[in-house]
Amino acid sequence: MLTVGRIAARTGLSPKAVRLYEANGLIDPPERTSAGYRTYTDEAIPVLGFIRQAQALGLSLKEIREILDLQRRGEQPCGFVSDLLDQHLADIDRRIADLQALRTTLRNARAQADQAAGRGENAVVCRIIEGASAGADRAAS
Repeated sequence: MLTVGRIAARTGLSPKAVRLYEANGLIDPPERTSAGYRTYTDEAIPVLGFIRQAQALGLSLKEIREILDLQRRGEQPCGFVSDLLDQHLADIDRRIADLQALRTTLRNARAQADQAAGRGENAVVCRIIEGASAGADRAAS
């Protein structure tokens, strides 16, 4: 039997993370000693390793619980996992596109600011931001 501290050390997790996974239903509730200490079996170690690896892939605790629930019901979760990974890849691709558009907008705003400064134009507050709205409108469309 392993205490929360020992199982955490063996899996590279913190005791707080192990308790969080228990609270979220990712691992089975452990037995308790008469003093109330959690005691885990060695069977929890591979599950905790799986959770850690799934989080490293960007999966949420809710998604991980869904995967584990499928497996606990005797179903093969790999198709579900493939779909999740595809969704995450699509989200990343969208974020990358959004960041590239923002980068273009910022570069344009910076160039416009240099041009305005060269012409000696005045601004209400700051010509960099005031002139950026036109560039942002173009980047958004």
